[in-house]
Amino acid sequence: MSSGLLEDASFNQSPAFGDVDLFSADRPLADAAARAGLDLADLSACGKDYGAAATLDLGRVANENPPKLHLVDGKGNRLDLVEFHPAYHAMMARSIGHGIHASAHDGSDRPGPMSTRAVRLYLATQAESGHMCPITMTHACIGALRSESALLAKWLPRIQTRTYDPRPLPWWEKNGVTLGMGMTERQGGTDVRANITRAVAHGDHVEITGHKWFMSAPMCDAFLVLAQAEGGLTCYLMPRYRPDGSKNQIRFQRLKDKLGNKSNASSEVEFHGAYAERVGAEGAGVRTIIEMVNLTRLDCAIASAGQSRIALSQALSHIRNRSVFQKRLADQPSMRATVADLALELEAQVALVFRLCRASERAHDDAAEAAYVRLLTPAVKFLVCKSTPQLVYESLECLGGNGYTEDLPLARYFRESPLNAIWEGSGNVMALDVLRAAGRHPDQAMATVSALARTAAAAFDVRPLAGTLAMVLQSGDAERRARFLCEGLAKIAALAALAEAKSEFATLYGDTRLGGERFAQFGTADLGDAETKLMDRALAT
Repeated sequence: MSSGLLEDASFNQSPAFGDVDLFSADRPLADAAARAGLDLADLSACGKDYGAAATLDLGRVANENPPKLHLVDGKGNRLDLVEFHPAYHAMMARSIGHGIHASAHDGSDRPGPMSTRAVRLYLATQAESGHMCPITMTHACIGALRSESALLAKWLPRIQTRTYDPRPLPWWEKNGVTLGMGMTERQGGTDVRANITRAVAHGDHVEITGHKWFMSAPMCDAFLVLAQAEGGLTCYLMPRYRPDGSKNQIRFQRLKDKLGNKSNASSEVEFHGAYAERVGAEGAGVRTIIEMVNLTRLDCAIASAGQSRIALSQALSHIRNRSVFQKRLADQPSMRATVADLALELEAQVALVFRLCRASERAHDDAAEAAYVRLLTPAVKFLVCKSTPQLVYESLECLGGNGYTEDLPLARYFRESPLNAIWEGSGNVMALDVLRAAGRHPDQAMATVSALARTAAAAFDVRPLAGTLAMVLQSGDAERRARFLCEGLAKIAALAALAEAKSEFATLYGDTRLGGERFAQFGTADLGDAETKLMDRALAT
């Protein structure tokens, strides 16, 4: 009798999500990769790797066992060592093995090096997001190091390896290295020009004294930091070990206790005459890190789209295997309306971020694409990263009370989802950066908006919105309405990306996101007979 009751108790539960090809089952992603001419078989293998049940479980374990800071050993000797769980190291080894940390800088002549890496990043973050912090920063720091060719030549061979080497050793003794960064300080935050950390010249290097309020990830082999020199705010590369092999004067204070991102270590740190080498011209610190910031912001948008996708996949898997009132949840009209609306948002996110990737690949040779990158990078980050938490929450709700428990991954995804909207500039910063980009290059900005409107017009008439945006942009009220401008621009760009991809859902996106009766909640839009197609594309069966 009791055995039967136990069997009944497990009846009508959806199976655990795992052993899925996260690439091939994601039709918006696979279509974007095909348009870019990427190696679909290779990316499918990557999708199977990150979609394996064992890999997904590594993400759980890494977050249930967050890093620990050891300041001193048992005899009081300074350690400044962060200890990670083996699951974290396994995720790092996997993502470095796939080249996500450096492959865009390999100089490969294959089509779409940025896009290939972007697909892998999108897949990797679905398995575990926290370890992507040092992966992204290593990738982005290379952009800044290009302004100091001798320094880049020295470090690049060890950056470009596909070997993860977590040993606390001088970087030249290691088989592979990672890079982190420390920009913000207590008193300034986003306003890095208010930094008070000082750099004093000592021949061929400087010694830095001061602090950073956020420095991630503290066990990287070197960090890009900003400090005030005689000539103004300057960028420096600060290794964990000095050239004589002794530990650099980097003193960790504590690890941040964060809402999410538990597997990753973010630290508060002090420098006590720490050795560093200049990157870029003295006084040009902000200009030096701009390329790095563009790369990290793009990664934020890609990763947020990946988070949207894994949450929606979990929801779809559940509703296809759970019955309520004698009918599968996936066949219940209100549930279909909700999940299909989420899938439509994912279609737009994927089309938009990979359109930005394509522009980034072409920007050096194409002035129009360069203008697109300048204007759209902050806008795309704004829209995608701020849409993701709501999409993840709605996916969580599809699982009911189970979704709210720590036994399933949706709670972790939800805690993770706000971070990319904050990292590398929060929403207001992104909106103001759109205004700055438009103000510095007004003709190119207006040409970009006009081109987007023309492309989008094939699916939906955006001329009224585009005209309003142009009017507000040129008014004295632009800064107060910066978020309106940023979101409006990003949604026109998303519609244009869908139209350019010849998506059958472009008009539907325009109607539901830019039409006159747009409601705030997912599931309120009338998607008609597109519901099944959208759901099936988000998680192909």
